[in-house]
Amino acid sequence: MRIILAANDTTFIYNLRREILKGLIAEGHEVSAMCQVLQFEDELEQLGCDVINIETARQGKNPFKDVLLFRKYYQSLKKYKPDVMLGNNIKPNVYAGLACQMLKIKYIPNITGLGTPVENPGPLQALTTRLYKMGVAGASCIFFQNGENQRFFETHKMMPKHAKIRLLPGSGVDLESHPAFPYPEGETVHFQFTSRILKEKGIDLYLAAAKRIHGEYPNTVFHICGGCDDPAYEEILKQAQEAGECGLSWPAEGYDPIPETGKLHRASVLLSGGNEQRASGGCSKRPTHHCNRSCGLPGNGGRRSDRIPDSHSG
Repeated sequence: MRIILAANDTTFIYNLRREILKGLIAEGHEVSAMCQVLQFEDELEQLGCDVINIETARQGKNPFKDVLLFRKYYQSLKKYKPDVMLGNNIKPNVYAGLACQMLKIKYIPNITGLGTPVENPGPLQALTTRLYKMGVAGASCIFFQNGENQRFFETHKMMPKHAKIRLLPGSGVDLESHPAFPYPEGETVHFQFTSRILKEKGIDLYLAAAKRIHGEYPNTVFHICGGCDDPAYEEILKQAQEAGECGLSWPAEGYDPIPETGKLHRASVLLSGGNEQRASGGCSKRPTHHCNRSCGLPGNGGRRSDRIPDSHSG
């Protein structure tokens, strides 16, 4: 069977879908990754997975570029003729999903998250929910990573009537790639934030907490492990490091939560309910402090806050 796994980029696929690829290839399937090439292209090909390079511009909101993206998906799917496409991330689920419908290709989207345009009320939400509904309309089965996303689909009548719905119990952790490290000793206390660097991932809250805690406890270090998706934060983080008031350590190259900081940190700080919890949970054998999708902290729409309330200062 020929299978295409569509996602935003090679980094996502290698770090978070590698085990699925290995399993499919081991079963004798011909597997391709259809995504933008960032890191780990060679590693994917060594696994036996060829890469179809499509620039997704996952943060882009230009409708003309999205039309071109749909066209690229359509052309690639028509050329490679997969028996099934496994979708991940918003744009592949929507635009590659639409292309699959037109080409009569079976596809199974995995709803890994909704994204800010879908979650935040407003004119853009009406458009994006409509697009998402169209994108999954022909799916034979839909996987959800969390119950809140599934309820959002049901509430906004985005669920296809004929599709099977599966709420995943989790993505799992490969304990060979993410081994448990011994709990560290020493006077310095290290914290690790493992996530893409975006406002929606809670980076502002983490920086505010780091500034407050480091001011009271100078023997603390706050690591950030993840790629910077918002260029504005590159300057913010550089300034915070130079000021020295947050005890900040950044960058940690790529999206691998097991550099040396994985052995140093005493606690993982996760301010999003997505794949970051999977990425850092298995490697740490540490306390994990996280604010889930319904944490209800004051500010920022009742989800996560840009400031630290006194009752949550830790």
